[in-house]
This record gives sequence, structure tokens and C-alpha cells, in this order.
Amino acid sequence: MPMDADVQSHIRTLALRSPDHLRIGPFTIRYNPNWSLKYANYAIPDRDAEPTAADVQALIAAFRERGRMPRLEYLRGGAPAVEPALAAAGFTVENLAPVLACAAGDLAEPKPVDALVIAEPATDTEFDVAARVQHHGYGGTGEPEGGEAAWLRNAVAGGGVAALALLGGVPAGAGGCSVPVDGLTELAGLAVAGTFRRRGIGAALSAHLTATAFARGCRVVWLEPADAAVERIYAGIGYRRIGEKLNISLDAGQESS
Repeated sequence: MPMDADVQSHIRTLALRSPDHLRIGPFTIRYNPNWSLKYANYAIPDRDAEPTAADVQALIAAFRERGRMPRLEYLRGGAPAVEPALAAAGFTVENLAPVLACAAGDLAEPKPVDALVIAEPATDTEFDVAARVQHHGYGGTGEPEGGEAAWLRNAVAGGGVAALALLGGVPAGAGGCSVPVDGLTELAGLAVAGTFRRRGIGAALSAHLTATAFARGCRVVWLEPADAAVERIYAGIGYRRIGEKLNISLDAGQESS
């Protein structure tokens, strides 16, 4: 199976394993009742899905009933008939994101960062600290809802990875790798605190997470970079493009009549 198909299967399998998931027509909704972040609530189409207009309206209703934005994330090539059906209902593309992957044996060691210590959170306090770094690193204010910490705990409990980076004893970065499925895991939620950026911490933390995932038996780690600059950081440690992920959503008032 091509690597992009492997990644799409990994995304769908994790959604199906999530405790509050829903099946609506040819879609699986990954719903997080305690975490309203849009990136934590999305649908994935079945491979080669051909949804009807009624399927799409049922999908929209399921999101709206739960107070979530109707939204999908999936590799475009695996279900080409889905995007036109969504567009007809008023969905608009948020972005087309490259999907990168690193296979075991391709990881390159980044430049070391003096005094940087990276370890896996073990206590509730450490998981909460890591979640706070992620929350603020992605522009959040105040305290996180709890979804970030729960994701990190569940990843570790299921064989994935979590990591908290400290520089001079101060929390500087955090991230994780999801529960592995068939040897694949997603590197997600990687964030570096604002005052510690441009020091090589992101590359060091990414390499640590990737190496740990390989040490725990994964054969491929994949991710979605935030932008071209971030993609270059990952390319520097051995990641390469394998496909394109479509993020598409429907804001209130966009529905077609």
C-alpha cells in the first residue's frame, strides 16, 4: 500500500477507536466532547466515498447538534468525489497542507541545543505543563481545556510518545506522537514557547519524538507542517512529502439552500 494510503488508513482507524466517534453515511466523525478546538473535531471520509447531498446534510447536522464546526481532514487523493459534494453544500477549503513522513532509518540528527533536556511527562503536573506549552504555543490564552493533556496521556498509554523540553529548567517545548496503528504514528501538537523559538528546539524535539517512536516499534512517523518554514525544519531531519491533506469546513451561515 502506498504511504499516503497508509496515512489515511491510520487517521481513519484512530477516529474509529475514539470513544465518542460517530458514523454518518460514508463519514467517521472524530468528536471530542471536552475539547472544542476545531482541529480536535473533524470527519474523515471512507476511501473512494461518493456521498450524496443527504449524506452531507446529515454530517452538517451531526456537527451542529454537538456545537462543533462542520469540518473534514483527509488526504485528497483517497476520496476525490468528496470535495465537490462538500463544495456544493457551501464548504470552503481552509488549506491544502503537505503531508510529510519519515521512515525508520531516514532520521537525521539535528544540531544539539546546549542545556536542553527532553523527557517524557510522568506526573499529572508534567502533563499539564506540557499541555500549557502547547496551548500557548498555538496562540491560546489562559488555561487549556484539558484536551491537550488528555491527548498526551492517551498517546503514551497506547504506545505513542509524549515529550516535554526544558531549557535551563524552564518549559520550552512539547509535543507527542499518536497511538500507533500498523506501525504508523502521527507527530502532532509540537509547540515551542515564544521566547525560545529560533534556537533549534523544534528540530531537537521533533527528532527526539521521532526516534522514540521508532524505538517503540513504529516504522513510519508522519505529520502536517504548519507552513513552509516548518516544513524545512522537518526536511532537515529526514522527512519528505508523500501527499496533500485537505482541511475543509463550513462556517455558520455558509450553508447552501
